[in-house]
This record gives sequence, structure tokens and C-alpha cells, in this order.
Amino acid sequence: MAMANDRRSRQRFSINAPLTVIIGEREVPAYTRDLSNQGVYFYLALADDIPLESDFEFVVGLPPEITFTTCCRIRCHGHAVRSEKTGSLAGIAAQILDYSILRETKSAA
Repeated sequence: MAMANDRRSRQRFSINAPLTVIIGEREVPAYTRDLSNQGVYFYLALADDIPLESDFEFVVGLPPEITFTTCCRIRCHGHAVRSEKTGSLAGIAAQILDYSILRETKSAA
């Protein structure tokens, strides 16, 4: 796994991880291009594009390569800062305002 080559001061990981954007009652599937502790760039279908400059919630699944343990899910509150159209996809750059680790519930046997 390589870090994205850019001028940002934070370590940014190039990673293709599942992400779900939550807008009201709607859940929109997406996937990450890169991720840091303060921001994310992700792709979603152009038809599901979220308005620029809006706050939104999202859940991202992090693989063991990032967590150094098992897969985990992180729920984030983000703010869209940039949107780019690329073919049938919208690329969204967002600042992560805060986040929490979601605990997996174990089913009773």
C-alpha cells in the first residue's frame, strides 16, 4: 500500500475501501481513493453526487493494512470541500470533522 504523492502535511494512504455516504435516510455506496486522519477522497456514481460545501455523515470500512489488527468500521462527520466529475463518477474531497469507531455486535449463539 503506497501513500499518495502530494504536498499535504498529513500522511495520506492510497486505499480502495468501501464507504457509505449517509444523507438523511438515504445510504449511497461509494469507495475511497485515499484517506488520512483528517480527510478523504472518494468516488460515487454521478447520479448520487452530494452538494458541494455540505456536511454529511459517512461510514468507511478500514482493512487490516490500515488498522494493523482486524477490519473495522469508522463513522465520520465530514464537510465536502471539492467535487470533480470524471466520466460516470463524482470525486469528492472531504474534511473529516470528527469520527467514532463502530463496535461490531456479536450475535447470540
